[in-house]
Amino acid sequence: MANRRPTILQIIPQLDTGGAELSAIEIADALVRAGARALVATEGGRMAHRITDLGGEIVTLPLASKNPATIYTNAGRLARLIAAEDVDLVHARSRAPAWSALWAARRTTRPFVTTYHGAYGETGPIKRAYNAVMAKGNLTIANSAYTAGLIMGRYGTPLEKLRIIHRGVDELAFDPTTIAADRIAALRAQWRLPAAPTTVILQAARLTRWKGQNVLVDALTRLAERRPELPWVAILAGDDQGRADYRTELTSTIAARGLADRIRLVGHVDDMPAAFAIASVTVIASVEPEAFGRTSIEAQRMGCPVIATRIGAPPETVLAPPAVTAEARTGWLVPPADAAALSDALAEALALSPAERVALAARATRHAGTHFTLDAMRRSTLAVYDELLGTDLVARFDAAHGRI
Repeated sequence: MANRRPTILQIIPQLDTGGAELSAIEIADALVRAGARALVATEGGRMAHRITDLGGEIVTLPLASKNPATIYTNAGRLARLIAAEDVDLVHARSRAPAWSALWAARRTTRPFVTTYHGAYGETGPIKRAYNAVMAKGNLTIANSAYTAGLIMGRYGTPLEKLRIIHRGVDELAFDPTTIAADRIAALRAQWRLPAAPTTVILQAARLTRWKGQNVLVDALTRLAERRPELPWVAILAGDDQGRADYRTELTSTIAARGLADRIRLVGHVDDMPAAFAIASVTVIASVEPEAFGRTSIEAQRMGCPVIATRIGAPPETVLAPPAVTAEARTGWLVPPADAAALSDALAEALALSPAERVALAARATRHAGTHFTLDAMRRSTLAVYDELLGTDLVARFDAAHGRI
């Protein structure tokens, strides 16, 4: 197969927002660059055009449904697609469509790969069985060492069937030296920030309780009360994705605390590099484990300090005491759901001197750019395909980038 153009089918429910969705787009791009055919089966979404813009192909199917009948029907649809398009390998990135993809791959005897993108809560045997599909690939990609440990602990998956591939940050898009002033001005105007220099605290996460926006509001309340001399505006960037009650709760709490002029819910943000360029500190306040947390490496690549909770994968991406000295830190790690600790970390981050801020920014940019690159993530994923298919996609990808 090394001399034939392979066809890879990725399965993702929607291409709207999120780390799994971005990874699907990034791998479609890598496949096209390596001379392969990149198919993505999805219901669509605001980012779907990026697949076709990059030279990939979209196949529209109702893959977001968790209805058992639809999942079963989708298996047949995918099997017919695999046969008709001569697909060589199927790569699933979400649980419900992964069941359809697994059955279709088995029916057509194609290699099946999964990426275990989330920590996936398990509340009982039924949920555990449902989640288990993400460990049923010929090879399973874990997006962090934390995730790999979950997979081995929950399903007894041997290490030799796992490939740990951290997500990567696009070094060109997230380059602090290339963000034009007009992009920053446009976003500042959209956020209604004053013309004068403003300290901006940013949380970029969809509005859902486990992301901890309510904890951040509590921490900011404490910060305003205990350190009134610190000027700041907090931006909560992210869609509620139908969770209107939670958004209403947050808005009501913010108003009741007298912080409506300082904490703003701005919805989805398209220009995240500019957002991180504006921010003085980025917060990841998740109260449940992050399987990876792309925001952490993107912010650090932009030289923005990160405060994250010390659960899940953030300890793999943020350098903080006691793992490193205070002089080597790229951010802070705090206990989950601890508004007091988060408030203290915010106060410390905002109190950095200009020289300390410049040094921390340089360390963070270097750390993300050395250990979490998009190029490394794409090459490692193509290597998984090569391993199962006997292809030379990595070599072709390297050749396209002038490396050989």
